[in-house]
Amino acid sequence: MSVRPEIRRILLAAAIPAFLLLVLYLLKFLEVGMDWDFTHLGIYPRQQRGVFGIFAHPLVHSGWGHLLANSFPLFFLSWCLFFFYRDIAPYILFTHWTGEAALTTLIGQPGWHVGASGLIYGLAFFLFFSGVLRRHVPLVALSLLITFLYGGLVWNMFPQFARATTSWEGHLGGAIAGTVIALCFRHQGPQRPDPFEGEEEEEEEEEKEGHSKTVG
Repeated sequence: MSVRPEIRRILLAAAIPAFLLLVLYLLKFLEVGMDWDFTHLGIYPRQQRGVFGIFAHPLVHSGWGHLLANSFPLFFLSWCLFFFYRDIAPYILFTHWTGEAALTTLIGQPGWHVGASGLIYGLAFFLFFSGVLRRHVPLVALSLLITFLYGGLVWNMFPQFARATTSWEGHLGGAIAGTVIALCFRHQGPQRPDPFEGEEEEEEEEEKEGHSKTVG
């Protein structure tokens, strides 16, 4: 494989994650510059006023520190999604986005839930379990990398370990959504190659050659 197509694939996989980050930072600059408060664009569990947050909540962050903390994990994990699962990545991202939000709406405590951390948890759990379920070497290696980099995230899914200002419900909702989506999409996208596929093709070619010689 030549280097250029691989570099092109790497750059293409980064396009949507980079655009998503750009939107997040533009919104934060607008919020600060205009002295607005976008918190009400988040999820407010089991309240009509929080319905719009199902779609908007990952775009809003409580402060610059919150946004900066989420920036690299969101970019890296979404890049992994679009690089390794490029054919189904948009469907996975949208399903995560809304699935995590729906679960947060169901189990969340009263208050505004904002930020992309639930999406980050969903992507991390999807990439981990999807690689394990598919048993395809590159994806299993990615699962191990995710475990090494983000294994510590699991503690913030529980109220006993999460800070009072942290939406552990969003984290837990993202983890559940990521796991379920990995199961539902396990037969779509990249799969482990059949180790006997090449041998079957060779046998078919040999049979054709033998048949042509017999006829001749």
